[in-house]
Amino acid sequence: MKQVIYRNLTSKILSLGFILLLTFSTSLNAQDGGPQAGDPANGKSLFNANCAACHKLDRDMTGPMLRNVEARLAEEGLDREWINAWIRNSSALIKAGDAYAVKIYNEWNQTAMNAFPQLSDQDISDILAYTAQPPPLPPTPEVGVATGETAGSGISNNLILGALAVLFALLAMALILVKRTLNRFAEAKGIEAVAETKGKPIWKAFVENQFLVLVTAIFFLLASAYFVYGYFMQVGVDQGYEPVQPIHYSHRIHAGDNGIDCKYCHSSARVSKHSGIPSLNICMNCHKSIANVAPETLAEGKAEYGVDYDAEIQKLYEAVGWDGTAYTGESKPVKWIRIHNLPDFAYFNHSQHVSVAGVECQTCHGPVEEMEIMYQHSPLTMGWCINCHRETNVKVKDNEYYTKIHEELSKKYGVEQLTAAQMGGLECGKCHY
Repeated sequence: MKQVIYRNLTSKILSLGFILLLTFSTSLNAQDGGPQAGDPANGKSLFNANCAACHKLDRDMTGPMLRNVEARLAEEGLDREWINAWIRNSSALIKAGDAYAVKIYNEWNQTAMNAFPQLSDQDISDILAYTAQPPPLPPTPEVGVATGETAGSGISNNLILGALAVLFALLAMALILVKRTLNRFAEAKGIEAVAETKGKPIWKAFVENQFLVLVTAIFFLLASAYFVYGYFMQVGVDQGYEPVQPIHYSHRIHAGDNGIDCKYCHSSARVSKHSGIPSLNICMNCHKSIANVAPETLAEGKAEYGVDYDAEIQKLYEAVGWDGTAYTGESKPVKWIRIHNLPDFAYFNHSQHVSVAGVECQTCHGPVEEMEIMYQHSPLTMGWCINCHRETNVKVKDNEYYTKIHEELSKKYGVEQLTAAQMGGLECGKCHY
């Protein structure tokens, strides 16, 4: 009996050991040769760092789109081992005469793909897992809630206005009925209504009073002079000017959300009199790879501003002559509308204020990072400039340009901080030719 139990126990132990050995060997084989499970989150980071400059998931760019690239290559009879070799050194496959590698190389204008020997098998698995994910669905805006609230407030306002109109109509009818009733009572009692005696018209009495005529004439002359002066002082002042540009450009997204420095696009502001209009090549530094905005940004633009950002990017491509993969050479000029414009007799140098004085762009142009459509924030009048020169202290610390001037003028005025006005900022010749 003991021998039977021993044999059964021994056989069970051997079976369990065999199963464990088989499982362990299978896992080793999977790690050594089989495809590894990838992490899409890490794959997204690797994709953005290594692939996004030339590839998009859902459209061709410098290279082909990569959504479900592993499945598409599998249909061509290519396995993970070929993909790893292609990513790490595509040129080696082309030189070795690999048929599919040569085909891809010729289809894409013999543009060589960068080699990525630093990517491990796990890194490539993560990237392929990211490319295998289904495209995200566009977010559905919660129109119902907002619309319901707006409709509710609109209905309540209409009800209130309607109720007030009915109330005033009832009051008017009540007054008419009261007047008729009183007239009937007066006739029944034999009371005659006293007829109103017509006096001198007010305009005639006013004309006959010479003092009132003189005071009124003086008042109208002063008021007219005040309004005429105010009108002429606004000639050439375009504060709040907000033209519609041929291609919509959101400073709120570029300078605000994305944090792009103003001087990246308006680079001449640091070294020139003018800030300059950025060339379309500046735009294409980013938008060569960015043809579509995020779905939530697209929905926000349509809902709040009535702008289709993707359509505006297509306008940029049409103007610069970009078909999504290469330049066609057929470009069109963009007729931008100027927003800030000083009179010809007024001199202003951007580099003097930006580079030397260290004035921030927002000081004159307002909160650009919050503007969906660029507009003229400041009046740009002579008085506005003079007030700035009177109130702004010159930054003389670590600025050799002002060292000697600061020493002399600080002794003259007996102050430590000098304003632009104290350094000659109010002289006519500084701003006028």
